[in-house]
Amino acid sequence: MNGPRQIRSIAKAPPEDRPKKSWRPKLLPHHKQSIPAGRKFFHVTRLLEESGLSTVCQGALCPNRAGCWSGGSLAFQILGDLCTRRCAFCGEKTGRPRPPDPSEPEKLAAMARRLGLAHVVITSPSRDDLPDHGAGQFVACLEFLRKEIPRTTVELLVPDFQGRPDLLKSIIQMRPDIFNHNLETVRRLTPEVRARALYDRSLQILRWAAEAGLRVKSGLMVGLGETREEIRETLTDLKRNGVSLLTVGQYLPPSPRHRPLDRLYSPEEFSSIREEAAGLFENVLAGPLVRSSYHAAEMAGAR
Repeated sequence: MNGPRQIRSIAKAPPEDRPKKSWRPKLLPHHKQSIPAGRKFFHVTRLLEESGLSTVCQGALCPNRAGCWSGGSLAFQILGDLCTRRCAFCGEKTGRPRPPDPSEPEKLAAMARRLGLAHVVITSPSRDDLPDHGAGQFVACLEFLRKEIPRTTVELLVPDFQGRPDLLKSIIQMRPDIFNHNLETVRRLTPEVRARALYDRSLQILRWAAEAGLRVKSGLMVGLGETREEIRETLTDLKRNGVSLLTVGQYLPPSPRHRPLDRLYSPEEFSSIREEAAGLFENVLAGPLVRSSYHAAEMAGAR
């Protein structure tokens, strides 16, 4: 009797005595980024703090913000830093957002002018709490930018607005220089990865923008559990729906609460994806550190 009881007691050892599995992947040098530094980086940081504006660089914990900010490039995030969705991959905070700031479009245009940006990226969290899902704020920001700094090109990286044609039409009619909406992942994984999003709805959004004559951009993450054949099918779907600019980057979980990493892709695998995609799209960026707004100005031809 003593033997079995001792075995059971060992099996029930307290959690702190058991080996812990880290959620953090062991990164190789090509998956790492330098520590933020440089006068330009800290200048941008200070101006953002003074203005109260948000950036997706901060909200999504982008690994490239050091290099981008030091180079004077950033992606503004309008409509606050709280999202109404909880996607399995995203580092954005979730909660009950505040109402839109009516002075935000003017502040954004002033900041872009002060930084001397040749290309401005504007994005937002999903705002399913608003009657127009935030589409009106995108329109107002674009109007202010064109009024204040008309030579600056503008890229709108929009959520899906739940696929409402009227809201998307209001954005498309403003004719941004780049219309960007991320597909994020392959069809099979979309229900697991993107909260409330639909694969075909996103393709339809991209198609509407392309049919209106806009330059259309989208982005994918790899390392979520997709197969190479699924990536190939997704690239074909994007091409068929009018996408001409594509970014492909490595998924890295923002925290232990997010979707676990399936695997890290090697530089050679990214090169292979880039070569395949280059035959379909006007411009492709693919690599471990690539994100939606990575080298956005260069992709848009603004530099």
